[in-house]
Amino acid sequence: MVPAVKVDGGISTDGGFDNLMESSREQEVLGYDGLWAPETIHDPFTMLPLMAHATSSVDLGTNIAVGFARNPMSLAYSANDIQTLSEGRFVLGLGSQLRPQITRRFSMEWSKPAARMREMIMAIKAIWDCWNNGEKLNFRGDFYEHTLMTPFFDPGPNPYGTPRLALAGVGPLMTAVAGETCDIFLCHGFTTEKYLREATVPAIERGAARAGRDPSEITISAELFIVTGNTEEDMSKARQATKQQVAFFGRTPAYRPVLDCHGWGDMQTELHAMSEEGRWPEMADLIDDDVLDAFAVVAEPEQVATELKHRYADVVDRVSFYAPYQGDRQRWQAVFEDLKS
Repeated sequence: MVPAVKVDGGISTDGGFDNLMESSREQEVLGYDGLWAPETIHDPFTMLPLMAHATSSVDLGTNIAVGFARNPMSLAYSANDIQTLSEGRFVLGLGSQLRPQITRRFSMEWSKPAARMREMIMAIKAIWDCWNNGEKLNFRGDFYEHTLMTPFFDPGPNPYGTPRLALAGVGPLMTAVAGETCDIFLCHGFTTEKYLREATVPAIERGAARAGRDPSEITISAELFIVTGNTEEDMSKARQATKQQVAFFGRTPAYRPVLDCHGWGDMQTELHAMSEEGRWPEMADLIDDDVLDAFAVVAEPEQVATELKHRYADVVDRVSFYAPYQGDRQRWQAVFEDLKS
């Protein structure tokens, strides 16, 4: 029997905050297991209290909050507050982002991202341990140092315990950090089944071994490309939109190992050159059907769940979707229910 997976939803920020609470409430009623707040044009820590107020049972998390735009103490406080507001439903999902974003958009330091992220997570845990267990705060690392916590600034034990921690990654070093330190690994949408099995899972296992953990303790949450639609025209539009998204990610040097896994590494060089020249619309032309099929489940709505389970259900515990087109409500709801059954 093919195992069921949990299905998570994402909150669109296109309409600002006007529909945020209603959208969260609606997705909980539909039966989603979790809702992720992204960090794009809004701060996710501003969105999540509203989402917590509108819901009562779904998991709530950041996917992702940009870790290196902040420091361990500020992240520890934000996560602790939302854990309380959500009555224990919060997942602090972190990601490193890319170097130009950190240095040029956030004006923050960049160096040794995997080692820095590992230390950031360990520092957050040390701060939470101080608050919840009364341990003296004495964290000293290569990148962060936290040695002061006076009673005035100590929120004390959280009645719901510490939040769960999640980490996004693509490369083996960051993925191994997730296996060593986190509850959940957030698998980037720019991942294929082949790369997931041959690179991601072994990296999680290596990280878990370093910490003496059972790899099965780490939940794998995957954001998957889905190409579907009610008509051939709908399918064509979804196919083109997904090719454009794959091309956008594929230009990034940090994601080249995924293409290398398939022998497509030279595509990254070409896509990057085209993006530097501003030839964004043309980039999708490099994504042929073989590449698309490797990155996306391409099927009519009634076959999406079957195909997705066939590829991923034995290795992925939770899924969410990159789906430019989701068909009519009834057909998409059937996909959702088939995944959960």
